[in-house]
Amino acid sequence: MCLDITLIMNKKTEIQSAVFERLINHLQNESSVQNIDLMILAGFCRNCLSKWFQEEADNMGEEIDPDSARELVYGMPYKEWKTLYQKPATQEQLDQMDARKNK
Repeated sequence: MCLDITLIMNKKTEIQSAVFERLINHLQNESSVQNIDLMILAGFCRNCLSKWFQEEADNMGEEIDPDSARELVYGMPYKEWKTLYQKPATQEQLDQMDARKNK
């Protein structure tokens, strides 16, 4: 059974918010997934999400600093996440990023 599109559109923002929360929770629980791998495969990473969050807050007249936006996405201070989970990029990853940028 498919919902009426009008009902979906009336709840669009609420649904989008829930989807965003699921994405953030998923990324917080999948800390083994490196940002560079997300960038190579999807063209965005956790840092992009935090920047988008900050930009949209600004568009709505709300101010959030970059560190707070990152903490919302990472679930902890960014420096802590980097220390716990970020691995140095391999030459292969760097080459793949360069190839993606050149597309």
